[in-house]
Amino acid sequence: MSPRSPHPHYEELMSFDSLGLSEPLVRAVHELGYTSPTPIQLQAIPAVLNGGDLLAGAQTGTGKTAGFTLPILQRLSTNASSAANAKRVVRALILTPTRELAAQVEESVRAYSRYVTVKSTVMFGGVGINPQIDALKRGVDIVVATPGRLLDHMQQKTIDLSRIEILVLDEADRMLDMGFIHDIKRVLAKLPPKRQNLLFSATFSDEIKALADSLLNSPALIEVARRNTTAETVAQKVYPVDRDRKRELLTHLIRQHNWFQVLVFTRTKHGANRLAEQLTKDGISALAIHGNKSQSARTRALSEFKEGTLQVLVATDIAARGIDIDQLPHVVNFDLPNVPEDYVHRIGRTGRAGATGEAVSLVCVDELQLLKDIEKLIKRAVPQEVIAGFEPDPNARPEPIQRRGQGGGARQPREARDAGQRQGAPKRDSAAASKQRPQQPRSGKPAANSQASAKPKQQQKQQQGQPRNQQHAGGGKTHAQQPAKPQGARPANAQGQARKDSPRHDAARAHEKPRSSTHDHGAAHAQRKPGNNPGALLGGNKPRSDAPKRPNPPRDTRRGD
Repeated sequence: MSPRSPHPHYEELMSFDSLGLSEPLVRAVHELGYTSPTPIQLQAIPAVLNGGDLLAGAQTGTGKTAGFTLPILQRLSTNASSAANAKRVVRALILTPTRELAAQVEESVRAYSRYVTVKSTVMFGGVGINPQIDALKRGVDIVVATPGRLLDHMQQKTIDLSRIEILVLDEADRMLDMGFIHDIKRVLAKLPPKRQNLLFSATFSDEIKALADSLLNSPALIEVARRNTTAETVAQKVYPVDRDRKRELLTHLIRQHNWFQVLVFTRTKHGANRLAEQLTKDGISALAIHGNKSQSARTRALSEFKEGTLQVLVATDIAARGIDIDQLPHVVNFDLPNVPEDYVHRIGRTGRAGATGEAVSLVCVDELQLLKDIEKLIKRAVPQEVIAGFEPDPNARPEPIQRRGQGGGARQPREARDAGQRQGAPKRDSAAASKQRPQQPRSGKPAANSQASAKPKQQQKQQQGQPRNQQHAGGGKTHAQQPAKPQGARPANAQGQARKDSPRHDAARAHEKPRSSTHDHGAAHAQRKPGNNPGALLGGNKPRSDAPKRPNPPRDTRRGD
């Protein structure tokens, strides 16, 4: 960390001209209204211009994006190919955890590069891949991407990473939280060994330190704020309230104080949708943004919120990454986060770059321990105020709340997801799925643990329509001593595999999402093709349903999951 200047106004006396940036870049910065660099920019810009690796700790809203984009533009424009007709190759790669942050970073690159001959493009899931391929064919110098969509291009061989000179991992702590570590390693394996690596993180956890040790070579260390601290310009307050009156209190606060541009955080995607609908019914314009929303819906909501035409934006933690609004006045924790560090990220949306802001939390009895964990992390007690008419019930008892990964937007690590596919994921929304399925016999065994004896196809046809007890009578095998079978399960077919109308198959198929959203926001993996991956739909090493059936004699084949 660079020593702090003894002059209290040293940072104010500095200018972008003194950091070694070229005149075209300084002119673009000034035209955007920036006159003096922030602390992270003061230290990061010279460090990146020197060409060495960098490990920077900076919270959101500190100006870190300009801290790496400006020197990258300087280096690429200085070393640009002199040949007039030379095709541009990707020389800088910036990885971000979310689509919104990727779009925000690339927008900054375009704004700063208006007077230099450097081209950029952004790549993320949820939108068509062909326009991205066309941009790569035309040639770009800088690619800003989410890991999932970048892997798509790598698999389709539509991007060449062999000429990368600079790699940036932006908000690396969030990428690790979302389970991107293996995706990052796959990308690193395709990059040239000689390159400049820049790692930016809001916190320096043990995982970040391990990643830095494996990625960075004698890096410069910059940390402009103490670890896990909140900005002093943010006024924090807690409003105790009963869990079923939170929405009423939020509506009351918005109306009483005439709040506009209110960013509200919920724990789950479903909770975000429900709250946005309830606020709209209360006459408050509100939209929700989370990983299950289409990219067009998310872009529209963000645009309206930034323009000030949308009063309230309800978001999950990960979806809010990339929301960059100058002087955002209000952040509301409708639900406290399960992870204390997320509280720091949330309220960091306001009070940015020295501006003042307000962060309020609506806390019910279920969240008192979460509040204690947050106060322990930030090393201060958050002031509390009880609003008249919304006093919490002193006799209310706490109820369990969902832990992280149960709808809060966090992406499961790849190992856990793969293990779930092999071993059989738990049923989800089985009640809703059962309404859509035709009635089936209330007997049999679940596909994941089926121990039913396999029967030749001809014998099955003879026994169709017979009660279960008649099917096994005199058949040489009896199930009388086996445990009772759960309701709603279905028998296995002749190969010991669950029929395609099984609950697990229907539930899994109902929750499948495109691959791009998997890497960007924690949704499920894309549907696999049975022809290419035998047994992928059910997990385990099971025969394909379309495989030819061998004329084996009747035998007792039991599935071994």
